[in-house]
Amino acid sequence: MVSRIEFSVNGRKTVFSGNPLTRLIDVLREDLSLTGVKEGCGEGECGACSVIKDGRLVTSCIIPVGAVNGSEILTIEGIRDTDKGRCLVDAFAEGGAVQCGFCIPGMVMAAYALLSSNPNPSEEDIRRGISGNICRCTGYDLIVESIKLAVRKGGDLWA
Repeated sequence: MVSRIEFSVNGRKTVFSGNPLTRLIDVLREDLSLTGVKEGCGEGECGACSVIKDGRLVTSCIIPVGAVNGSEILTIEGIRDTDKGRCLVDAFAEGGAVQCGFCIPGMVMAAYALLSSNPNPSEEDIRRGISGNICRCTGYDLIVESIKLAVRKGGDLWA
């Protein structure tokens, strides 16, 4: 079955013609060359494939592309060059939260989603906000501290 699915990715209108059950991660990586989205577990458990769909953090490995018809998808590539995205990426680097880098796009997306809805989160809020993301190298303390750093350095950026 071939369907025409229209959605926006990082502010650009996108049309996918194909099987609506194709995973969103496959469309993003293979058809749109957005390789910042990583596949870790393929089951929605690790967060490496996190994107923001209509303002909500989701795992793209378990979402069929047919479910995003009419939606706005934001990937790490879409926030990377924004002031908020740069603030987060710089804070992760400065705070020592980057080791192998595999989980970082998903962690940054989770932090971006959190700070977009809660510009002054508590440590508990931060830990809850990144709880769907697995990091095997750095550990969560450096990531949490880096998000706190982004809040401090970003100031009114998150308000």
